[in-house]
Amino acid sequence: MLQYSPTTTYRKSKRFSKQETRSKDEETLITSHLSKVKYLADRMAMKLPPSIEKDDLYGAGVLGLIDAAKRYDKSRGIAFTTFAETRIRGAILDSLRAMDWASRSIRKRARDVQTAFSYVEQEKGRAATEEEVAAHMEIPISDLRKILQEVRGLTLSNLDDREEETGLSLMDRISDSKATPLEEFEKSEKQNLVARAIGRLPEREKKVIALYYTEELTMKEIGAILEITESRVSQLRTQAIMRLRNSISK
Repeated sequence: MLQYSPTTTYRKSKRFSKQETRSKDEETLITSHLSKVKYLADRMAMKLPPSIEKDDLYGAGVLGLIDAAKRYDKSRGIAFTTFAETRIRGAILDSLRAMDWASRSIRKRARDVQTAFSYVEQEKGRAATEEEVAAHMEIPISDLRKILQEVRGLTLSNLDDREEETGLSLMDRISDSKATPLEEFEKSEKQNLVARAIGRLPEREKKVIALYYTEELTMKEIGAILEITESRVSQLRTQAIMRLRNSISK
């Protein structure tokens, strides 16, 4: 099967477009950031079922990059790389939602696990352990971990929904340390909310979130540092995001 990279996908989109209205600046921004599309799409593909074609992710990512170049306003003080990353990721997430690749049963299992975490944590007044959640759901821990592995792709969009005005997502705020004083003021509420939620995570999940979102390490690299399997890292990340979503939605 013919494989397309983000570059060939972009060239193809230009070739078949009915009209070309991009400025030279937009064109430069797009071509200089095509490698970012591949980087983000490849990272997201690692968390998705093998049935999802990378070419589809590349195509959606390129459209997100083009949209970012058109919408970018340097006067806002946000670096284009930061703005483009959230648009690219957002476009890929939108395409995944449109595919509706997750079955109803998987979505139900995801809701059941998240509800179980929320219930136990409210009852205990602290972070729930896997044993407690499994006991509440009346299933073995092995089954709970299997569910967490199955629903890992669904957690992609939990904290990655972006704001129209800034192009930033809630997870971007975990590692956003270059904001202007005005941006810091405007975002302080959400940043503090996320920080408090992360602070309540169990230590190992807190490390996974920090290494994955702040240090941008792969799950394999995180597994080597924590001396656990890549699959276990994925499960811990899914648990952490479920806890964060529960905390932030309260």
